[in-house]
Amino acid sequence: MAHHHHGPQGDDEKRLLWAVVLTGGFMLAEVVGGIVSGSLALLADAGHMLTDSASLMLALFAARISRRSADHRRTYGYHRVQILAAFVNGLTLIGIVIWISIEAIRRLLSPVEVMGSTMLTIAVLGLVVNIVVFFILHLGDRENLNIRGAALHVMGDLLGSVGAIVAALIILGTGWMPIDPLLSLLVSVLILRSAWKLTKESGHILLEGAPEDLDVRHLEEEIPRHLAEVESVHHLHAWSLTPAKPMISLHAILVEGADRHQALISLKAFLHENYRIQHATIQLEHRDHCLDDIARSGNDNDTSLHAEHQH
Repeated sequence: MAHHHHGPQGDDEKRLLWAVVLTGGFMLAEVVGGIVSGSLALLADAGHMLTDSASLMLALFAARISRRSADHRRTYGYHRVQILAAFVNGLTLIGIVIWISIEAIRRLLSPVEVMGSTMLTIAVLGLVVNIVVFFILHLGDRENLNIRGAALHVMGDLLGSVGAIVAALIILGTGWMPIDPLLSLLVSVLILRSAWKLTKESGHILLEGAPEDLDVRHLEEEIPRHLAEVESVHHLHAWSLTPAKPMISLHAILVEGADRHQALISLKAFLHENYRIQHATIQLEHRDHCLDDIARSGNDNDTSLHAEHQH
């Protein structure tokens, strides 16, 4: 049975909503400023802000959808939507980095005249907006990849604004135009590093990879060492719905004469206390019946535990 989050998750949604409003509002201001001043640079940056607004709206949509209750078709609920949004945001950021790099190289080969004063004014305003939005998101759930993906988009804009301010000041002071594409390349390298990490982490979860802090082979050896009732563990699978919701399934062979119910309680407690795993599916077996149990999943000697994640 799924439970709704009224605490941190609702707070994250409010943060994302504010981020959408501020980023979208500034984008509209850039469009108006670009049309009034005739600046192509401002209209191009407004296009960049549009992609950010879209990714923030995707993150907000994912946060809302993930609160839906589990049903007979989505038995784990919709938590993974946030991971999917983070993956899409990561790929989008990598795409933006490629576009910035191509544009920067093109401008280095064929310099474009930049209006330094207009660029400086808008860059300073953009920096203020991006700092506010970044801190709104940064104070949210650190383990939420969806929030992290949204914050990375804003961080990219923030770095872009800093780069634009430095470039505008150098252009106003010296008239050296290549500084604009050179700083753009530097910023894109910084964005790429974070974007790759986000894409890799979210992709790992979507591929049902084991949680980062869990060594499956070590856990197979650790359980029998710490629990007297367990002789050995096999068929161990670990994955996670989100970084905060690790899950596991395993078969445990019990020592002769061990109390099955007590073994189940001990296993559940061990996984919860040492690995934060609150949803486990455990099949208990005795050595004599082990092969029979594996062959016949419906055997009476099988005992399964579903320790639902409590919110």
